[in-house]
Amino acid sequence: MHVHYLQHVSFEGLGSIENLLVAQGCTLSRTCMYQDQSLPSIHDLDALIVMGGPMGVHDEDEHSWLTLEKGFIEAVIQRGIPVIGVCLGAQLIADVLGAAVTKNAQHEIGWFPVRRTKGLLDERVQNLPITFDALHWHGDTFATPSGAANFMVSDGCANQGFVYDKNVLALQFHLEMLPSHIQSIYQECGKPGQTGPYIQSLEEMLAPADKFEAANTILKGFLGAFIFQKTPPLIPTNTTIGEN
Repeated sequence: MHVHYLQHVSFEGLGSIENLLVAQGCTLSRTCMYQDQSLPSIHDLDALIVMGGPMGVHDEDEHSWLTLEKGFIEAVIQRGIPVIGVCLGAQLIADVLGAAVTKNAQHEIGWFPVRRTKGLLDERVQNLPITFDALHWHGDTFATPSGAANFMVSDGCANQGFVYDKNVLALQFHLEMLPSHIQSIYQECGKPGQTGPYIQSLEEMLAPADKFEAANTILKGFLGAFIFQKTPPLIPTNTTIGEN
């Protein structure tokens, strides 16, 4: 399987997704949108991953390649190719599917729990934890596109993840980041200028080694379900599905 990914800044690549895909025998290629690299033919890829970045989906005046990228994402979705979007990538997917992308009421920066809702109850997520800690670094949020199932929420953001059709997964949060990636983003983007209940310090984001390990396990389940179309193995949890 050949997986292509779209990268928006030098310091936000695939992270731990790369090793997980390579371990499954995938070949990888990428387009660095910020370098105005050419996009591939959609006939040359079996799956697409759209990564994050500090820009917004409406910043075409500053990043003209966003218009081209949106058209490419839409064409890949329409062809039925598996697509996963992370953070900005999820917002771009929401935008091309006709949903609004706006400022969230809260900035989320740090490790905070997300939980599954009853919006999606099928084999793709049934064995994944009902609730788990994920890393967040965003100030924008997306609405749920028409025809999509919003199945992830957090206390600070009502729309943390949706599934569209059988081939599209959009996640506002990060499961792929390692400590080195957090340090790079912090160095490139600077200390968050906001304060609030969902903003942690760099030290708090780097401290919990067990959270990175758990996130990697959950990420493997998502990739298996939405890239390889395999029901993920059971990841134990003692929590229950909420009423959202």
